[in-house]
Amino acid sequence: MACRGAAVVSLHEEPSSLPATTTTRAMFGAGAAGGGGSSSSLKPTIGRWWRVHIHSHRAPADRAPPFAPPNAIKVPSPGSKNKQALLREMSKTLESVSSNLLERFIDTAYRFSEQPALNQGNFRPVNEIGEVVLLNDLSGEVPEDFPEGVYIRNGPNPLHPTHTIADSIFGSTSYMYYEGHGMLHAVYFNKSSLGEWKISYRNKYVESDTFQLEGEKNEVAFVPSADGEPYATLVAFVLNILRFGKAVKDSANTNIFEHAGRAFAVTENHLPYEIDINNLNTLGPYSINGAWDQPFTSRPKKIHGRGDLVIMATNTEKPHYVLGVISSDGEKLLHKVDLKFEESKLIHDIGVTTKYNIIMDYPLRFGISRTFLQKPFIENDMNGKSRIGVMPRFGDAESIIWFDVENHCSYHLFNCFEYGNEVVVRGCWILGSIIPSDRHRADKSKWFGRAFLRPDKDLEDFDPSLDGILFSRPYEWRLNLESGTANEGYITSENVAMDFPVINDKFIGIRNKYGYAQVVDSLATSKTGLFKFKMIAKLHFDKPDKENGTDEDDGWIVTYVHDEGTNISQVYIIDAKRFSEEPVAKITLPQRVPYGFHGNFFYK
Repeated sequence: MACRGAAVVSLHEEPSSLPATTTTRAMFGAGAAGGGGSSSSLKPTIGRWWRVHIHSHRAPADRAPPFAPPNAIKVPSPGSKNKQALLREMSKTLESVSSNLLERFIDTAYRFSEQPALNQGNFRPVNEIGEVVLLNDLSGEVPEDFPEGVYIRNGPNPLHPTHTIADSIFGSTSYMYYEGHGMLHAVYFNKSSLGEWKISYRNKYVESDTFQLEGEKNEVAFVPSADGEPYATLVAFVLNILRFGKAVKDSANTNIFEHAGRAFAVTENHLPYEIDINNLNTLGPYSINGAWDQPFTSRPKKIHGRGDLVIMATNTEKPHYVLGVISSDGEKLLHKVDLKFEESKLIHDIGVTTKYNIIMDYPLRFGISRTFLQKPFIENDMNGKSRIGVMPRFGDAESIIWFDVENHCSYHLFNCFEYGNEVVVRGCWILGSIIPSDRHRADKSKWFGRAFLRPDKDLEDFDPSLDGILFSRPYEWRLNLESGTANEGYITSENVAMDFPVINDKFIGIRNKYGYAQVVDSLATSKTGLFKFKMIAKLHFDKPDKENGTDEDDGWIVTYVHDEGTNISQVYIIDAKRFSEEPVAKITLPQRVPYGFHGNFFYK
């Protein structure tokens, strides 16, 4: 069986602090994987849970005033006069042709075909069901004290899955798995007046600008551009910009998060889209009343005890990294600052503690200008340098304390917190990028077959730049603010790969005892390069504190699960305190739910 994404729901009140306890190396207990054939995997859809708290606070006296937003960057510039001239010349030539002729040029110059791996098994897209469907096929019972609300998971669901490779006289490009249009899958938990559970399901596309455009055309609109040969990528970018005003789609497929009682679907290259969680209708982009004109991280972090939201933007052009803080009511941008990165980095996550923003900086470079140098649009530098920055909440680029760490390309964090004179950062560590560059296109199967498997240094042909570079494991960085030194290392067994970590959201930014992560089916993943997971692990970071009146794991894990043998999808509810036991409830869904990305639980 395969589960995709796990979320934590808790009932207890939010604690103001946790007493210090001795940190121990993590152990983990995995939930039962259940049936299915040899190719099946317990596959997680990542989800996180929270109780919505809305706080209203006055800004401290020393807080910097809100920054006026810079001019919007609409069309990325290649970065030099010659390159700009070339783009202008291409633009003038193509703009002189009518839109109909441009469409005919695409039809004549390009041949589209299918990437089978993106359209097989549970990666194959599904249709919208439309109306809400009541769910009556349930094994076990939903706990009486389980909260009313809705669990929503986001993920890619291509409109045209058989047209994901584009071959032309310029070369070949293709869509990546991460580019499908966002589709929301929601399971609603409501109680009747008699206290009986009423459970229902609905799914719906996020109606982003480009989803509506492709829906109206009823055909592929954007030429694939993010993955491919550099020259072909450049031409695809130019064609997309000329035709639609943007180089790539705003797919809104990566996460759905809550702020100020509102829900937002998001991916990293565009503003979030507000969603009505009652019917999954798309309400429109969220720009914080016009104050934010940058891309928007898909993993924002809420500040413990305040409710303000820390966000970031990574850009192909300057400013390459912009950090923002949104007020707890979602109406004001309290802080906006350019961190003055010298080059563009594709950074997926950001951390917070009670006082600091935690900036991950690793050499996963991206940008249209790279294609002029015959480099891939996205590429990780295996020999590059990585660092982690500790930044005061309302600081600037000069206020960041940087710590050099072992080079890595880690996408996901468990949590960050202050501990004495240290800042502790926990995440899932990988050396390489899960987004392959064009340099691996010639033989992706060989690359996947070695990169995702546990590295064996005793092999005669062991290659440290390839073997095990995508074998992801929980990891800890301890950043000493007094000495300026960093201690780091793995915190779980070297035999098990994990990723997509979550914690009880009430403990974001403060010391926590438990984490939950998806256990990778490394063998199945190595065959296609598309992540498959076979179970969920509970990590124990600290010894239980019997004197603490609040139990961090007093709640449930909820996840989508797919059985590849029966082709049936379910929702599991797992008691977090009885983690290794059978789920307390298994709810069968009316259709298959494809594997996806992040999600959340929204309390009624």
